[in-house]
Amino acid sequence: MGFLVFLVLLAVAALVVRAVVQGNKRKALERKQAELEPVRKLAFEDVTALGEELQELDTDLAGSELEPGANADYQRALDAYESAKTAADTITEPEQVRHVTEILEDGRYAMACVRARVAGAPLPTRRPPCFFDPRHGLSVEDVPYAPPGGSLRDVPACALDAERVRAGAEPDIRKVMVGSQRVPYWQGGRAYQPYAQGYFGGFGMMDMMFMGMLFGGGFDGLGDGIGAIGEGLGEGIGSIGDGIGGMFDGVGDMFDGFDF
Repeated sequence: MGFLVFLVLLAVAALVVRAVVQGNKRKALERKQAELEPVRKLAFEDVTALGEELQELDTDLAGSELEPGANADYQRALDAYESAKTAADTITEPEQVRHVTEILEDGRYAMACVRARVAGAPLPTRRPPCFFDPRHGLSVEDVPYAPPGGSLRDVPACALDAERVRAGAEPDIRKVMVGSQRVPYWQGGRAYQPYAQGYFGGFGMMDMMFMGMLFGGGFDGLGDGIGAIGEGLGEGIGSIGDGIGGMFDGVGDMFDGFDF
C-alpha cells in the first residue's frame, strides 16, 4: 500500500510541475507578443518612410541619366528597401528589428550618395542618423541636448532638429506608446533597444543612449525588464507553492481515507 501511495504522489507532483511550467511558458509567450507588436509596427512605419523617400528621389531624378556610381547607389537604395520589407515581414522576436533598421540606415546613406553624385558634390560623410528621429536621415552635426531632468550630451541631429535645439525649441522626436503614455523611443524600454542598435550600433553610440549615460531615465526600461522577470519568477514560485500545497492537501485526504 505504501508503494502505491508513493506512485500516486509522484504522479500528482509530475502533473503539478507540468501545469506550472506550461502556465509560465504561456505567460512568457504573451509577454513576448506584447513586446513584439509595437516594435513590428515601428519597423513597418520606418520601411514605409524609406519607400516614400525613394519615390521622392525617383521624381527628382526623372529625366536624368545617372552616371555609373549614382546608378549603383540608387540600386543599392532600392535593394535596401526590398530587403527591409522582407526582414520586417519575418520578425518574430523584438531583437530581429535590429536587422531591419541596419538595412534602412544603409539605404538612406545610399540615397544621400545618389543626391550628392547628381549634384556634383563630394560624397557625404557616413554619420549616424538623426538621434531624435532616425527617419530624418543622416545627421549633419552634433548638438548639446538634455531632456527634462536629463543630462546634457552631444547627440547627432539633422539640420532642422539642430536648428530647433539651438533655438531652445522642442526637436521633432520619434515617440512610442508605453502603456497610456507617449514617450521618446529611447525611453520605451528594452524592447526598443534593438531598434536603435540597428541605426546607431555601428557608430558606438549605444552605451551613451541606453545605459543611463544620456538620460536620467535611461534605466527605466531596464527596471521594467527586471520587474517583469521578478514578477514572472514570483508568479511561478507562487504557482508551484500552490500546487504543492494542493498536492499535500490531497495526500492528507488520501491518508484520512485509509484505515491503518
